[in-house]
Amino acid sequence: MQEDDDKAAPSRFRSLPAGWLWPVRAGALALVLLAINQAFNLHFFIGETLLANRYIYTILMIVIPSIYVLLPMHARAPKDRVPWYDIVLAALSVAVIGFLVANSLRMIENGWELAAPQNAVYVAMVFWALIFEASRRAGGTSLAVIVGFASLYPLFADVMPGPIEGFSFPIDTVAAYHAMSNESVIGIPMRAFANLVIGFIIFGAALQHTGAGSFFINLAFALLGHIRGGPAKVAIVASGLMGSMSGSVVTNVMTTGVMTIPAMRRIKLTAPFAAGVEACASTGGVLMPPVMGATAFIMASFLGVSYASVALAAVIPSFLYFLGLFVQIDARAAQEKIEGLDRAELPSLKKTLKSGWYYLFAFALLVYLLLYLRREMLAPFYATPVLILINQFASPETRWGWKELFGFFDTLAKLFAELVGVLAGIGLIVGALSMTGLAGTLVNDLLSIAGGSQLLLLIIGAATSFVLGIGMTVTAAYIFLAIILAPALIATGLNPLAVHLFIFYWGMLSFITPPVALGAFAAASVAKASPMITGFEAMRLGSVIYFIPFFFVLDPSLILEGSILQTLAVLALAIAGIVFFASAMQGYLVGVGRLKLVERIFFLAGSLLLPLPGESVLPLARIEILLLSTALILPMLALAARRNLKPNELVSA
Repeated sequence: MQEDDDKAAPSRFRSLPAGWLWPVRAGALALVLLAINQAFNLHFFIGETLLANRYIYTILMIVIPSIYVLLPMHARAPKDRVPWYDIVLAALSVAVIGFLVANSLRMIENGWELAAPQNAVYVAMVFWALIFEASRRAGGTSLAVIVGFASLYPLFADVMPGPIEGFSFPIDTVAAYHAMSNESVIGIPMRAFANLVIGFIIFGAALQHTGAGSFFINLAFALLGHIRGGPAKVAIVASGLMGSMSGSVVTNVMTTGVMTIPAMRRIKLTAPFAAGVEACASTGGVLMPPVMGATAFIMASFLGVSYASVALAAVIPSFLYFLGLFVQIDARAAQEKIEGLDRAELPSLKKTLKSGWYYLFAFALLVYLLLYLRREMLAPFYATPVLILINQFASPETRWGWKELFGFFDTLAKLFAELVGVLAGIGLIVGALSMTGLAGTLVNDLLSIAGGSQLLLLIIGAATSFVLGIGMTVTAAYIFLAIILAPALIATGLNPLAVHLFIFYWGMLSFITPPVALGAFAAASVAKASPMITGFEAMRLGSVIYFIPFFFVLDPSLILEGSILQTLAVLALAIAGIVFFASAMQGYLVGVGRLKLVERIFFLAGSLLLPLPGESVLPLARIEILLLSTALILPMLALAARRNLKPNELVSA
């Protein structure tokens, strides 16, 4: 499972000579064995199960040096060798974090986070600097600026203006707190990585390096390639499946998009539209269970619930998003009379299932362990060896040799480096907010600004999540807002799980929304389309995602927080609303035909009202909102149907 907003193209990493590859691979292998030892209490590899803080420090001691080896200091730094200063930084990382590993029990027993001996303080200062630089290389300049300011904030918090004033501390105390407190670098982000995320990174990397990826893409082509707009619908299914298991938008685009985008171009879909479809589908994959990226696991840690609870809550919102995509694509294909591919060009469903049905077993095992047995920590450690064994014995074409095995560990090393660098840096932000008490102050200020209004606070939250999602990784933006914004939203009476999902969804929107739109720009590079035009096409295609978070945060029935009957009733209204909304966006309603501008406007207004609960946005009861929505939609529906069903203007659905 790759980090959900993987900004890294392969060119970010050094092309290491063989002498440097082996230590990096050895580190990745050591981390895999360490995680297995910790998850199963096997007492092998190191002879014991580690204390929680020693375990996380050991992870950092393995990964932080690899960041300095794998990621160059700046764009002009050498990429074919490791310069002397990075060797020094890597060695210093091992020494400094090794000190913390060796003293991990003593720092707990003696409260070193607030009263460390002087030698430990010096080590903590160097550790702080090393973590900052590692997070800058892994997460980019935007994250580094925020991490740098936040981590230094406790030094001058008392002189900041009112809303952001806090308690200040001397540098010795701040350094010790960042290095040794369970609320900073080794706090919630790194604990979630150590206890949950590692296994899914391993599973996602195994998925990329076995035949499972090709199987799911071929299965989607066999099922949907021949129908109207088939390749675009294939992109939805294939990217949804792959993104759900890999947890990365950009990786998903670059793996499934190289097959789906050319197929969409062959049926005369424009390059920006084809790229937009792939970007939206890949983004939706990260929002879809069973595996939703690192952020979902951290969300479970914040809420103190099982990951299964988060995954189940995301089922209906992700379904509604993909439904909106499917309806828009079908409407576009019907409007432009775009057929699917010839069956002769497509893989046979029977042969596809025969050649790869066993991959479904590994996927089913993962889902069973996650959602039924609730074994989040252990699930990927069972599913991954099953996936690899299946690949070795049942699929001669994709069977691993030594080269493939080494490639697997190379991928793991890069994934570990990126994610640990980002999460450790975010830990510095969390530590600063915890230490100064700023989080509580900002919560009260936000409530005061919004005047207790849920809707106004949600709009502030949506805008803030989106802006932070542009400049930071989704995980970083989510954690920052989970501390500052989520408590304020929850204080107005909103459901906690719905609030955290709301922040997550709005942070993801930066992948398909210009000016950044990483997912859309990656797809544009595959389609050879204009990045900005592709971004706006993706924004229109995925437009329903801008409203779905408001639907479920205002009515938690859509995240399965309510009775079955209530959920089914709200789901039916949401489905109807999504169908009308998506049709209005394309100007075509399947079964009715083309829609004029005024009809589209009424459809949009009515569709957005349909899923709303009473008294949420409008001072009306639910039945009154439903009647108003019906009054907006039905006359326009009748008008469009009457016009389009005239003999000369009959539009085939």
